Amino acid sequence: MANGPLNRKLRMGLVGGGQGAFIGAVHMRAAVLDNRAALVAGALSSDPVKAKASASDYDIPPERAYGSYQEMAEAEAKRSDKIDFVSIATPNHTHFAIAKTFAEAGFNVLCDKPLTFDLAQAEELAQIVAKTGVVFAVTHNYTGYPLVRQAREMVLNGELGEINAIRAFYIQGWLRTRLEADNQKQAAWRTDPSKSGAAGCFGDIGTHAYNLGRFITGLIPDQISAQLKIFAEGRALDDYGTAIIRYTNGALGTVTASQISHGRENDLFIEVDGTKGSLEWHQEEPNKLIVRKNGEPHKIYTRAGGPYLGQLAALSTRLPSGHPEAFFEAFANIYTAAYGDIIKRLTGQPFDGNNSLYPNVADGVDGMNFITQSVQSSQQGGAWLPLRHPLCRR
Repeated sequence: MANGPLNRKLRMGLVGGGQGAFIGAVHMRAAVLDNRAALVAGALSSDPVKAKASASDYDIPPERAYGSYQEMAEAEAKRSDKIDFVSIATPNHTHFAIAKTFAEAGFNVLCDKPLTFDLAQAEELAQIVAKTGVVFAVTHNYTGYPLVRQAREMVLNGELGEINAIRAFYIQGWLRTRLEADNQKQAAWRTDPSKSGAAGCFGDIGTHAYNLGRFITGLIPDQISAQLKIFAEGRALDDYGTAIIRYTNGALGTVTASQISHGRENDLFIEVDGTKGSLEWHQEEPNKLIVRKNGEPHKIYTRAGGPYLGQLAALSTRLPSGHPEAFFEAFANIYTAAYGDIIKRLTGQPFDGNNSLYPNVADGVDGMNFITQSVQSSQQGGAWLPLRHPLCRR
């Protein structure tokens, strides 16, 4: 499929996603789902041998299978058919250096979350993005679900009235035992402070729950009080936590995240209460949105369910009603939104990343600030700390 004035597919580079990885392949499938991009280059592992050996899994030609991200950035910058953007699908502690290298070389970036290892890196990266003018997206992919976008549109249109409360949950059970002790790859880096950062569960999935509330309601955070805890004896980072958030309009929010709850898989869900109505959405049943008003029957909105859906939901769906869409499609919606600005930049048109539908570098800074203040609050016995970062979107 041609991309407007470019009249070609966008060229994608991938850092991370080598053999044994999970999220790199998700990035690739999402990026190419709508036939608007092609993966042409990659540095797929920090091990040069493994990086090049993994290239055939993605049909990356040998001459564009690089042994390091530094080699990739330098070589691609010299090509007439260089990549148009790079996707970063690596552990947290590597995000900053990789994103900085590619942004300063003029490449557009789509980065996994959390944005960086710590808040200082995130703030510096935001300055680099502002200076270079690159398109920068953060893959808070749950904002791509059609009915999450429907919820956002309903809230921002005032259909729920003034928002009073947000309850966001992300509940898993896969780290009930210390898988990291057996060198399980996904567990090992997520529970290692030198790779994951100051938080474990709250950094890995609590940020998604927090971001979902911010995306749907648009409310500005003011203060936070958090309690994080390690329940698996011997683990170095939190595996459970809960936070209370005060918003500037007077609303209260809660974020609860767990990776030690038996039988729970990927149970992200959110409830929003307003003065005129309430809504509820579950990631494990993503194709329905429940809306409730006192004295009225409950309403169930379905994805692609009819003319009652708003424009955001309609433009975010690919299949007719009754045909389930889920994780890959939501991830692809982040890419699709970013592609619009990437094409504008490549063709010399103005774009405003601050008003983008895709999560941007400011959202990444907001998430890192959430992690930082949650950890600090917990260490101070749940003390109330500021949460409104100067760069967070309004």
